[in-house]
Amino acid sequence: MEETPARAETERSCNGLGTEPMLPLKDFYPYIRCSLCNGFFVDATTITECLHTFCKSCIVKYFLYSNRCPNCAIVVHQTQPLYNIRPDRQLQDIVFKMVPHLEEEERTRMCEFYTQRGLAVPKPVSVSPMIPAKPQKSRRDLLRQSVFTVPPELDVSLLLEFVGAQEGIGSYKPLDRKYVRVSGEATIRHVELFIRRKMELTQSCQVDVVCGERLLERRQSLRELRHAAGPNALQDGLLVLHFGLVVPS
Repeated sequence: MEETPARAETERSCNGLGTEPMLPLKDFYPYIRCSLCNGFFVDATTITECLHTFCKSCIVKYFLYSNRCPNCAIVVHQTQPLYNIRPDRQLQDIVFKMVPHLEEEERTRMCEFYTQRGLAVPKPVSVSPMIPAKPQKSRRDLLRQSVFTVPPELDVSLLLEFVGAQEGIGSYKPLDRKYVRVSGEATIRHVELFIRRKMELTQSCQVDVVCGERLLERRQSLRELRHAAGPNALQDGLLVLHFGLVVPS
């Protein structure tokens, strides 16, 4: 029986000699397309309250008449939902790499838009000029800097203590990282999302976060909480938050 190229390729794959499997682009559509325009992300922008992502122009227009997320309907902000969106440059880089010519086409459209209106075309971000190389630091100095240098915006240190799960809660992973350093602008809602992801919780499970003896509201920021709670809520400089898993009432 004569061996065809397709048959040979199949045998090589079965024997572990082939390359990694290639997946069609459409399999990634749920992760790289905007649910508002059904196009690929352009200026990918994420809602900080629920981590859903859209094109920047799409979500800005949407927030002109709504303050809820288009995907999950969570209230992003009572009056100024644009305060709670952030650019997702890493996701945008991934989209540009996965979709050929998308970046060039968007750049062309932008140039045409400004040219037709007689406006100056914004210049792309320029690469930093070459500067004389500085003497390389020793490995010991680099290690010391990487260990002890903390970005100034991460100004709140948390200690997340798990107090248990209510009867009826299904399986969940243990929280491996209970010491977390975050921005004071983060809210209790962000802490809950972090716990949900790390413990792989389902939507049927509710996370209650407590500081001292007070059940915390999701919209409260950590900086406000640390100021209101005072030194009694701190342990060696860490803001102590207890959380439990309960069945929603």
